[in-house]
Amino acid sequence: MTVSNTPLNHVTAHKQYSEMADVPTAGNARVVDAYPTRVAQAPASLTQPRQDGVVKGRALPGPLSEAQLDEFERKGYLFIPNLIDGEELEALRKEMNALLSNDAYHDKAFSITEPESHEIRSLFAVHRLSERLGALASDERVAGAARQIIGDDPYVHQSRINYKPGFAGKGFNWHSDFETWHAEDGMPNMHAVSASLILTDNHEFNGPLMLIPGSHMEFVPCLGETPEDNHKRSLKAQEVGVPSPEALTHLVDKYGIDAPKGKAGGLLLFDCNTLHASNANLSPDPRSNVFFVFNRPDNRCVAPFAAPKQRPSFLAHGPEESGYPEA
Repeated sequence: MTVSNTPLNHVTAHKQYSEMADVPTAGNARVVDAYPTRVAQAPASLTQPRQDGVVKGRALPGPLSEAQLDEFERKGYLFIPNLIDGEELEALRKEMNALLSNDAYHDKAFSITEPESHEIRSLFAVHRLSERLGALASDERVAGAARQIIGDDPYVHQSRINYKPGFAGKGFNWHSDFETWHAEDGMPNMHAVSASLILTDNHEFNGPLMLIPGSHMEFVPCLGETPEDNHKRSLKAQEVGVPSPEALTHLVDKYGIDAPKGKAGGLLLFDCNTLHASNANLSPDPRSNVFFVFNRPDNRCVAPFAAPKQRPSFLAHGPEESGYPEA
């Protein structure tokens, strides 16, 4: 594996954006909530226009071509097939299996099981649990692509392994990751990108990720107050922070639905505000991926915009955090 020599938490002068007028502070004192959500009454409009740029680092070094950046700008996602293969892919699969089968992780807060079983469906903070996955998070093929999109050297806001076992893997409702990160983690603006490296073949029968291309340009305010410790339920089955059927119908009518599929080793990059979901796995083939969220240092989280308190740090790392995740 080719790994960048520059760690992700080492910020260099790579900025390609205008400085924000309001700098995030711990108490939200100087942060304007540009994307109100978890509201008590239905807003006047189903969606509101995005206020942040999409691709902000075109002049920065990285692996993506102008054509690829244009596609990401237009669709809110980009699928790169065959990014890794051979021994490198096999080593990552072995690492994933070792982590998921580690009995020491089963009853930890950062280990999420299927709603009706004790089988792990998501394991968080994997870039801190695994030296190999930590190296992958700083690999230029992955972190360099994030740099070109968000406009600065990124840090890992969140990492996880997602595992959807054959026949038993449940689906996940439509949602925008940014809506949750904004409401519950305090991420101010849309300056984050997700990178999902698929470790098993993704096909139409094993619950591939579905996305609404173009939906990244519209923010969907959601109804309902955030319950205390909502993450304990939402990571198994998300019910709060889910767009209304009317908003989803509007966006699907306007943009359609895509489901990028392909062989193991492909990389899916998608904008933090792109609406996505997945069906249950109805095949015998498991579907798994390792997932990194890259955020911009000046977009670090502040106090939550629509939750009683911030979620645990294994769900929302800060730029300087390191070490083993808390239990």
